[in-house]
Amino acid sequence: MSVGARLRRSIVPYLLSLPAGLWLLVFFLIPLLTIISVSLMVGNPVEGFNLTWNFDVYPDAVSQYATQYGRSFLYGGISTLIALVVMYPVAYWIAFHGGRHKSVLLFLILLPFFVSFVIRILSWQFILADEGIVLGTLKDIGLLGEGVHVLSTPGAVIAGLTYDALPFMALPLYVSLEQIDRAHVDAAADLYANARQRFLRVILPLSAPGVYAGILLVAITNVGDYLSASILGGPNTTMIGNVIQTQYVQNSNYPLASALALMLMTTLLVGMFLYPRTFGTRRLQEYT
Repeated sequence: MSVGARLRRSIVPYLLSLPAGLWLLVFFLIPLLTIISVSLMVGNPVEGFNLTWNFDVYPDAVSQYATQYGRSFLYGGISTLIALVVMYPVAYWIAFHGGRHKSVLLFLILLPFFVSFVIRILSWQFILADEGIVLGTLKDIGLLGEGVHVLSTPGAVIAGLTYDALPFMALPLYVSLEQIDRAHVDAAADLYANARQRFLRVILPLSAPGVYAGILLVAITNVGDYLSASILGGPNTTMIGNVIQTQYVQNSNYPLASALALMLMTTLLVGMFLYPRTFGTRRLQEYT
């Protein structure tokens, strides 16, 4: 092979990856560097902002909004756990017993999510209203007292987060369960393992990558969510996403908002990078 041919062959992989590299540069790296620089600025919208390398903004942000920061991970964690507990049996049944109707069943899970996210959350506001179709009916027949309310409580926010997370949890779980070699399950049965033992020792471990992928997708989405808390929550259920949105849009405090966004992203990235130690990056790509 000539030198020119070897050179062209070595360049081809870089040329093929060039569009993706440019995409990441323009839409990820440059905005990220911009947010980092903005977080280190001092000023106001009237007089402008100047880069002064103000690293004090980070400890100040933590001290001011540690409660909202922790609340975001608490709500995100609870909603992720509920989604996992609810959707694992559903995905398991579809994968093992759905037969030729698997595609239809998966479509039914996804069908409500063809409607706008905002409309679906507003629908939950209507459903959970004090005099809405659920609470209002229960109060009218005397099963609930007049003082009972759900909106503006942590339960309402977690319910909204969980509802939106269901398909993101179901799909990776279904893929991982569907790819399990049924011969492994049959072999466990041949070795006199009962249904519980087959599930705990064969099916659950083999579906672990899908479980992690689902947790990853749902947790990242829910921790950074602000719409559910804004529509279904109240002053005592504010999440860090609400704080970032308020600081950016209403207060124009771009350095503080950028610092909060960077800290949230960094925390989530640390969780993501823990994955290779447990499952391996190739398996994550398969199930996401």
